[in-house]
Amino acid sequence: MKRPSLAFYSSSIFFIIWEIFARILNLKFVLPWPTAILKKIWELRGPLFKYHMFATLEIALVSIFLSFALGIFLAVIMDKSKKVEEAIYPIIVTTQTIPIPAIAPIFILWFGYSLWSKVLVAVLIAFFPITINLHDGLKSTKKDYIELFKSMHASEWDIFWKLKVPSIVPYFFSSLKMSIPLVLIGAAIGEWLGATAGLGYFSKRMMTQLDGAGVFAPIVLISVIAVLFVNLISFLEKKFLKWRGN
Repeated sequence: MKRPSLAFYSSSIFFIIWEIFARILNLKFVLPWPTAILKKIWELRGPLFKYHMFATLEIALVSIFLSFALGIFLAVIMDKSKKVEEAIYPIIVTTQTIPIPAIAPIFILWFGYSLWSKVLVAVLIAFFPITINLHDGLKSTKKDYIELFKSMHASEWDIFWKLKVPSIVPYFFSSLKMSIPLVLIGAAIGEWLGATAGLGYFSKRMMTQLDGAGVFAPIVLISVIAVLFVNLISFLEKKFLKWRGN
């Protein structure tokens, strides 16, 4: 029988301390204890699981697809041209200095409460680590291998597909694990600032009712979804990249 991991023990200790401290503080509308949050999730399971969770997941799935499409495009064109890299790299970095709560209302002004206003917020948050990670992956291709391919009269296309693409597969999985929590956070922020459905919207609605456990319930659900998806990607990574070992 496999023994529980260190992460299990540390998480258990954290939640036990949280439970005790929150009960002593006894300000449930400010800091509800974990068991109260779990009880609230069960009480609100209808709207949370049947409606709001799927609204957030829809935004996250569209956002992660667009983030990777943009990230792959930018990484490839920067790898192909040093001048392009020097031109757009500072712009990519600058996008991360934009305060999301300040720019999100502009997206809502452009697109209203539609899916796309939330997607743009999530993409703005998630595309940066994807771009940088994949760009580093392309740059990590050993120059000796590139020279070997060139000596065999391989075309640029062959070098890219047969050498560089395989070299970025580990970086692709790392980017995926990094981007999943980010798109969920971006989706929740977008919903918090302007939406009619979603876990972020639901948390904001509970806040107006001074329901502390209700505010935390969607947040905990987002965290659980992120952990499950990251663990799934880690499992797939081990299956696809067995050559890397443990």
